[in-house]
Amino acid sequence: MRKKSDLPQKTCQHCGLPFAWRKKWERVWDEVKYCSDRCRSEHKRTDKSSGEGAA
Repeated sequence: MRKKSDLPQKTCQHCGLPFAWRKKWERVWDEVKYCSDRCRSEHKRTDKSSGEGAA
């Protein structure tokens, strides 16, 4: 068994905090960008609000 400190890590694109590999991300690890559902939904919400006034 691997220690948590030995697992690969990434930095969340929304909050900037590091997060470790999880078993449920085993097949999609290259596509994972956010540490949680909350960060993913917050990022989508901030993208929409910032893009509307830029026209």
